[in-house]
Amino acid sequence: MQLSDLDLSKTYSYADYLQWTFEDRLELIKGKIFKMTPAPASKHQYISWIIASEFYGYLKGKKCNAYPAPFDVRLPRKRNDDDKKVFTVVQPDICVVCDPSKIDARGCTGAPDIVVEILSPGNNQKELRNKYEVYEEAGVKEYWIVSPQDKTFLKYTLISGAYQPSRLMTTGDIITTEILPGFELNLDTVFADN
Repeated sequence: MQLSDLDLSKTYSYADYLQWTFEDRLELIKGKIFKMTPAPASKHQYISWIIASEFYGYLKGKKCNAYPAPFDVRLPRKRNDDDKKVFTVVQPDICVVCDPSKIDARGCTGAPDIVVEILSPGNNQKELRNKYEVYEEAGVKEYWIVSPQDKTFLKYTLISGAYQPSRLMTTGDIITTEILPGFELNLDTVFADN
């Protein structure tokens, strides 16, 4: 089976996703297939590594854990939905999960506490519109968007079920989060050599 064998107008579930054996990396957003871009650029991967390293250093010995892509995050409508009823499966660049019961052998079921998406040319609409909606609906507490091209950072914080944006941040700014008290991410480090 190949991606071209699928009807892209059809709605698919996580149960379908598990059956696919082709090499293309995909995400399901509300049952629709979104093909992931080819291997991310070196700048994207470098930034991902920096942020993941900062999380690792901070989270060592704590209850929360960070998971870099590829890592399936299943966002069911109800906590105990079976695979046939899960229509959103995404692979954030990095996610932080503080509830260990959400982690299983296949990834994460339910909203991570923090999702980090690093923009790549060609994926901005998917990240900024489609994923924003599913992360907000699923209850992801913080959605971080990093733009290597613009050297900017934007954090959406879930307040009363709706995302509130931070100001647009860039080099010279330090990112903090109430989810991880004492954690600091220096954007000078994130965007160094880029």
